[in-house]
Parts: sequence; structure tokens; C-alpha cells
Amino acid sequence: MATTNLSIYNPEDVPTATGKRVALVVSEWNPAVTDALMQGAHDTLVKYGVAEKDIKVHRVSGSFELIYGSARLMESPTPPDCIIALGCIVRGETPHFDYISEAVSVNLGALNARGEVPVVFGVLTTDTMEQATERAGGIHGNKGVEGAVTALKLMAL
Repeated sequence: MATTNLSIYNPEDVPTATGKRVALVVSEWNPAVTDALMQGAHDTLVKYGVAEKDIKVHRVSGSFELIYGSARLMESPTPPDCIIALGCIVRGETPHFDYISEAVSVNLGALNARGEVPVVFGVLTTDTMEQATERAGGIHGNKGVEGAVTALKLMAL
């Protein structure tokens, strides 16, 4: 929302996560945005006790591939304690945006609903690249920070 800063949260409500392992699955598409989301998530996780060595970054081609990457990590012999999927889908001239946005949200939601490992939806779906950059460390904060805070809370359940 244009009225919400994604980086504002009550620090007293955020649990520490010492000893937890987090996977960041990051889309390579729109890297200026997704790298900023990744940095915001990383810095927030470290701030609340996740060790650098316990944050693993896994790059995938695009936002659609966040589904496969997250599923593979969830099914690995030693799955992380939480997965944060970070991507950026910007509306274009074709219905591609609608198909990809829906597929990513529905399928990441289905992985999360399994209840095995929390999967956090950190995917921006915007009309313009300007809106995306505003939500990747710009005037509307950083969706990566929001994703990390969500992950910290889910790991504490």
C-alpha cells in the first residue's frame, strides 16, 4: 500500500532467532530491486540473531522459479527453519504479469500451508519499476525487511 512503510515494525514484537537457519530464494530478474530486498532481509535477520553462516542465498532465474527453489529447499535432507522468497514482477503490456503473479502467490501459499517450513512471500507485484524501487528501500520501505520480520515471528511459533 502506498500508505504503508514496509520497514516499520515494533522491535519489541520481534523475537530473536539465534541458532536458526534461513534460506533466501532470490529472483535474478530485476536485480536492482531483488538485491535490495535480499539486503534488507539479510540485515534484519542478522540484527535479530541469525548468524551470517546460517543465512543461505539461493538464486533462481525469475519469480516463477521461486516456487521450485522453495520446494526443493523444503524437501532437502536438512531444510532451513524458514524460507523467504524474494522477487519482483512488474506489469507489462501482456497478461504475463497476471499469470506469473497468480502462479507464484498460489504456489508459494500452498508450500507454506504444508506446515513443514514457513515460506514467506516477499514478492513485489507492481505496475511500474518506480513502484518496485519505492518498496525495495525507497519511500515505502523495504519488502525484504518485512519478509525477515515475518520469518522471525513464524520461526518463533
